[in-house]
Amino acid sequence: MVLRWYTARLAKQPLLTQAITTAILFATGDVIAQQVVEKKGIQKHEWIRTGRMFAYGGVIFGPSAATWYRILQRISIPSRPNLQLAARVAADQCVFAPVFCGVFLASMATMERSSVRAKLDAAYWPALKANYVLWPAVQVVNFKFVPLQHRLMVVNVVAIGWNCFLSMINNTASEAGKGEKVEVELEVEEKKKKKEK
Repeated sequence: MVLRWYTARLAKQPLLTQAITTAILFATGDVIAQQVVEKKGIQKHEWIRTGRMFAYGGVIFGPSAATWYRILQRISIPSRPNLQLAARVAADQCVFAPVFCGVFLASMATMERSSVRAKLDAAYWPALKANYVLWPAVQVVNFKFVPLQHRLMVVNVVAIGWNCFLSMINNTASEAGKGEKVEVELEVEEKKKKKEK
C-alpha cells in the first residue's frame, strides 16, 4: 500500500516526492540517534538538530541524489553489464560520496553557525571512511536490481542507520568545535589581559 502510494506520487511529482521522503528519513535517522543511541529522552531532544537534518535531506540531498541517479543512468555499456555496474558504483563512490560528505558537514556547520573548517577537520575523514564500508555494497545491489525511480528510496531506507551515524558524527564534531571555540576565546582573553598590564 505504501509502495503504491509512493509510486503514484513519483509519477506525478518525482523531485518533490523524493525530496519530502528524504527529508523525513533524514530526520528519522536523527531521532534514532538522539533517542536510541544517545538516550536523551524527549525532554532533552534537540528538535533544532532534527530540523537541520530534515532541511538538509529535503532541500539539498534529496534533489541532488535524485538528479545524480538520473546522470548515472546515462552510463550505458549494454554489451558489458558488469562493467556498466562497476562504472556506476565507481562514479558514485569517487565523485558523489566524497563531495556529499563534505557538503553535509559544511551544511550542518553553516546551519549551526559554527566553523565549517573545524567541522570538516574533525569529521570528514571518519565519515568518508565509514561511507566506503557501507555504500559500495549497497549501491551494487541498488544499481543492479532496483529500477531508477526507486533507487533513492532504497538509499533512504538504508540511510536511516547511516543518517543516525551522520547525526552522531556531526554532533560529536560540533561538540569538538565548541571546545576549540572556547579555547580560542580564552586565548583572546589572555592576550587582552596581557595588553592591559
